[in-house]
Amino acid sequence: MNKKISILSIVALLGILTGCDKLLNLEPSQNINENIALTTDENVKVVLIGAYSQFALPGIYGGNIIRNAELLGGNGEIKWVGTYIDPRQLFNKTMLSTNSEVEVQWRDSYQVINTINNVLGAIDIVKEADRDKVEGQALFLRSLMYFDLVRFFAGQYNFGVANTQLGVPLVLTPTGLLSENNFVARNTVDEVYNQVIADLTLAASKLPLENDVYASSGAAKALLARVYLQKGDYANARDAANVVISSNIYSLQKTYAGVFNNDNNTSEDIFATQITPQDRFSSMTEFFSVPIYGGRDGDIEILDDHLNLYPVGDKRFDLFFNGNGSTECGKWNNQYGVINLIRIAEMYLIRAESNFRLSTTIGDTPLADFNLIHTRAGLTAVNTVTLADILLERRLELAFEGFKIHDVRRLHQNVGALTYDDDKLLFPIPAREIEANPNLKTQQNPGY
Repeated sequence: MNKKISILSIVALLGILTGCDKLLNLEPSQNINENIALTTDENVKVVLIGAYSQFALPGIYGGNIIRNAELLGGNGEIKWVGTYIDPRQLFNKTMLSTNSEVEVQWRDSYQVINTINNVLGAIDIVKEADRDKVEGQALFLRSLMYFDLVRFFAGQYNFGVANTQLGVPLVLTPTGLLSENNFVARNTVDEVYNQVIADLTLAASKLPLENDVYASSGAAKALLARVYLQKGDYANARDAANVVISSNIYSLQKTYAGVFNNDNNTSEDIFATQITPQDRFSSMTEFFSVPIYGGRDGDIEILDDHLNLYPVGDKRFDLFFNGNGSTECGKWNNQYGVINLIRIAEMYLIRAESNFRLSTTIGDTPLADFNLIHTRAGLTAVNTVTLADILLERRLELAFEGFKIHDVRRLHQNVGALTYDDDKLLFPIPAREIEANPNLKTQQNPGY
């Protein structure tokens, strides 16, 4: 069953719609109305559902956070031709601290975090039989927010050394009316990753193996695998991915095209954003597709430098189409379809890469995992595989699903003439937050 969540429910409950910001009346983005009556089991669960609705907002997992990872990491493979100025700044690496895309991700993420913190602060009110499930879902959502905040707003994690570079503020308790306690400072990258991993580990232990469209134990383990991979902790990334694969709950779709543009989750989806006509339509469709499918006008064109990566006969290539005189990505042609966030194909590729780097065969050989993805794409199985082969397979399999800039950073690649650690590839702390929070005034990212 596909439980559809309306954004309107949480807006009505919390009253946190953002209006015009006035510099004389700014509050840090983790603030929300204190008038939340978390006094009953039912109310706590309603607020949790509301957090899922906030999570699906356009500026974050309704699509823009995925789109922005591709725009920021675009290296001659895509082109932004849309009229909106702020996404163009991302694509051109000319962001200002007033960029609305940056501000919305920060604001919406911290609003989700604060809603979750309210749920966790009232967890004892939840019926004991449901308490673990509620707590696990809350911890999962908070982890997802913090993981992407630290990936966009802070430098790449360097495995095996102290990561004392500035991350993002860790707010772990409910924040209400404005006071000096709201003026948080940025924690280190190490501290943020440690919190994400601790929360996900606890979430995985509390969540059921299956939980309809909501976060499950498998979703927590899968996100852990992604987190460990971003860190360069290949042993833990391999093991977490192997647990998800070995659960036998998820399976590859028979065809690559069958993974996308679905109204409901498929067997391949470990976790996805649920988009419905009651909510705003998918931002991925809005920017990656064309009017016939509910998009704008093909704001993101796919260029030959990407298309030429696909070998002859690759069924993934067939998903691209001609729209308005340019090539478009066909993964996002359903404006009310689910947005795939974590799928089992990624787990096979994480296990393959990690096993290869460690010269291990936990779960299966890197060759077997590679061939599973490779042959699903309509290609002939190979007899040997290299790390470069696995990384290319990852690029083709997960193209335009929000991985580009994060893989650039962890693999120490370039974006055009910019190295992976160039300041222009980091989001600025939003000017609004700098103005509202005196503790952030000296903690802006370099270059802004």
